[in-house]
Amino acid sequence: MTSIAVIDYGMGNLRSVSKALEHVAPQARVRVTQDATDILHADRVVLPGQGAIRDCMHELERLNLVEVVTQAAASKPFLGICLGPQALLETSEENGGIRCLGILPGQVKWFGDQLRDPVSGVRIKIPHMGWNQVQQTIDHPLWRGIPQNSRFYFVHSYYLQPARENLIAGQADYAFRFTAAIADHNIFAVQFHPEKSAREGLRLLTNFVSWTP
Repeated sequence: MTSIAVIDYGMGNLRSVSKALEHVAPQARVRVTQDATDILHADRVVLPGQGAIRDCMHELERLNLVEVVTQAAASKPFLGICLGPQALLETSEENGGIRCLGILPGQVKWFGDQLRDPVSGVRIKIPHMGWNQVQQTIDHPLWRGIPQNSRFYFVHSYYLQPARENLIAGQADYAFRFTAAIADHNIFAVQFHPEKSAREGLRLLTNFVSWTP
């Protein structure tokens, strides 16, 4: 029986993520936990999250989970969701500039408050919220069975800017093209919410449960 640790640092759709994993992998042992031993002994690890990166980093530090997350991301099939991939990068512009985990090179950038549609010139709302198409830019096991340009559900005001192009696994458009998914060895992380993304989101989670990097 495979075990999946969903890291609990007090932020994010922990119940939604865990229930979605239980749905696609009923034989797996899914545990929402902040216990270091549980996380490091799990077969697979998920880092979800919603809210501000400042609070995310504060809670990871307060709970002594920074090194635990770093070790898990270096050694296990690891899935980041929404705030999760932002935490994996080096810095974020949010809250005046926040140092993140630095597991992958890159920055988290703000969409800005003057975002406009490139064709109509109409001002675009921030946060970027709702369904959007994702272009798969690499052939990756977590995309298996998911049609190109499938729609996923987003809620975010900041976007990923990885330092290496080969980290980009998917892109979406919102006034401009931005990175919607990143991948590196045993890490796959998405800006959207697969647990809220109906069939294609559940398919991505199914692929994660069976993924052997």
